[in-house]
Amino acid sequence: MPANRPTTEEPRLSVTRPTRRRLRGALASALPVPVIGLALLVASGNLLLPLRQVVTIEAKMASKRDFFQDPVVERLLMKHGFRVHITNMGSREIAKQDYEGYDVVFPSGQPAADLISRQRARANRPVLLYRPFVSPLVLASYRDYAEVLAAEGVAERLPGTGGRTMYYTLRMREFLDLAHGKRKGAQRDPDNGYRWDEIDRHDRVRNGNKILAQTSDICESNSAGTYLGLVAFVEHGNDAPDNEAEAEQLARKIKPLLVEQGLPSSERAETYLSPDGQSIAPISVIYEHQFLAHQIRREAEKGTTDEERVLLYPSTRFVTEPQLVALTGDGARLGELVSEDPELQRRAMELGFRARNATSGAAGDELTRFLTERRIPVPTTSSDDTRAVLPSLPLLEKMIEIVGDCPDRTGSP
Repeated sequence: MPANRPTTEEPRLSVTRPTRRRLRGALASALPVPVIGLALLVASGNLLLPLRQVVTIEAKMASKRDFFQDPVVERLLMKHGFRVHITNMGSREIAKQDYEGYDVVFPSGQPAADLISRQRARANRPVLLYRPFVSPLVLASYRDYAEVLAAEGVAERLPGTGGRTMYYTLRMREFLDLAHGKRKGAQRDPDNGYRWDEIDRHDRVRNGNKILAQTSDICESNSAGTYLGLVAFVEHGNDAPDNEAEAEQLARKIKPLLVEQGLPSSERAETYLSPDGQSIAPISVIYEHQFLAHQIRREAEKGTTDEERVLLYPSTRFVTEPQLVALTGDGARLGELVSEDPELQRRAMELGFRARNATSGAAGDELTRFLTERRIPVPTTSSDDTRAVLPSLPLLEKMIEIVGDCPDRTGSP
């Protein structure tokens, strides 16, 4: 190094240590966020969910999948360690197809569940049945069409609380007479059924179509098969056929009354609730809970009910009892949960279902209170309505095959 170059000290890095007071302040300001989040997880019951084993239930379901696909129900099931993966198909299709590898199947009514139970019993593989809720079969319509039927003496307004009624009784004998060309005792050609514009004296609907209730696909759907049973009961003098010959003859007689087929059951309700539903099908066969769920959503979103859509309760009626069929141990655990858990039972009510013990004509007490609190008219039915009896399972199956021209299913278990 040259002698005349001055020496320079190397720069030193100095680290300033925070005082204990500043450190405590920083920690205090940062802690509330995770602490609050932790408290929320504990309160919601979700803290342990990532650590809990979640069982995925494989299920085949018809229209009652509405319940299991509800976001609130999904969260409640997850809280109990269940996730339900649903394969969607009609009730009768569920019973006729292979269901190996599934934990539960949930057809919308008893006939399909009985088919499954019998098949499993023959194979020495019994099932467990659960009935978490019920939902009556109804004919969904629009106010103008209901008023045309009321003016004709075929429908009758049911009493309600405040505003215009949403509910009517439909006299099934007189309703079917119109399709047979019989009106107020006068009979014309039975093949020339009445059309809407022929009985509409005040031009309410201006519709030239035949007066029929449209169902889903009879070969697949419980609602369609049950409506077939109702029509058969009325046409057979309020009695079910006793033997195969009677059943076959009756099926061919009522077939013209059930020709408007084709949509899966879920889409029938969706079509009815769509903006174009009135022009597509003035009367549709659906379940009561599908109508009530629509009114509950409408009131929550807009503060008012949909007064243009109404229900016709058949004077000859049949309360459907959907049965969840448990095929495995995990399926049985799910069946017990949805049948007994208070939160899931309440959510079923909020989705328009009646409590599983409310099999009478009136809505269950809890559903009545729930609807009343939201100013939604409560459905009531006439006390003198006739309770229909479906044909025995083999005869009903035979009638369905004749009326629906159903293809032969293969691969049944």
